[in-house]
Amino acid sequence: MWTHAAWQEWQPASGDRLAAYADRCNAVEGNTTFYAIPARRTVESWARQTGPDFRFAVKLHKSITHERRLTGAEEELRTFLSAIEPLGPRTHALWAQLPASFGPTDLGALAGFLRQLPRSYRPAVEVRHRAFFENDQAAAQLERVLARVGAEWIPFDTTTLFDGLPVTTAEQEAWSKKPRVPRRTRALTEFPIVRYHGRDATERTVEGWQPWIGTVVDWLREGRSPTVFIHTPDNAEAVPLARRFHAEITARLPELDPLPEPAPSGPMTLF
Repeated sequence: MWTHAAWQEWQPASGDRLAAYADRCNAVEGNTTFYAIPARRTVESWARQTGPDFRFAVKLHKSITHERRLTGAEEELRTFLSAIEPLGPRTHALWAQLPASFGPTDLGALAGFLRQLPRSYRPAVEVRHRAFFENDQAAAQLERVLARVGAEWIPFDTTTLFDGLPVTTAEQEAWSKKPRVPRRTRALTEFPIVRYHGRDATERTVEGWQPWIGTVVDWLREGRSPTVFIHTPDNAEAVPLARRFHAEITARLPELDPLPEPAPSGPMTLF
């Protein structure tokens, strides 16, 4: 997402809202593509508003992952890939978020689907079936399937969200919708992707992401290029929190490339 009612103070009322987001962060989750395949002209607009190094983790449409469950979805996949083609190198990952019912017995479908993807795309898979987190054999089987095509396993870390009863209405809603699975910190490829979900209270969110600081620093020192997305139940402060996470990494790795800095929005003066 790159629009939010709480972000209106720094986003234009209409027009290039993605460009305003890209002035602050250098990656985004393309979540809307799960619900509707965008028109090609819409995707061309996304490309115009971002530089070639901007990263889109583009979520595959639900017809592919949830309705077809990765089987017999060749036509839907062709339509989807044609729609996002204007992003070019900005498509950092094709993100397959699989339903919680997609378990170890479905790995054959996943393997077949991953084999048919064009090699020009980098696949990344998010699973929610608890067996992949609680059964070492199931996890190893999934890793082997992903390794065959250089795919990454995206962890969605909700441990902080579920650490204590919900306090706000947004937290209550998140409790009813988000998966409750153990934290996973193992990277499979050069380009790990992390989805971290905190609480509405900033201090709880920052406290909860501390294990990821060390993990991400280690990945960077190993020569990997991770992408980290920060969520909270209401996402009102998601952008400044993402920048704060980056600042904590930079405090340990001063050589890390900086995030973009938005241009001053106040009136111009002579002095």
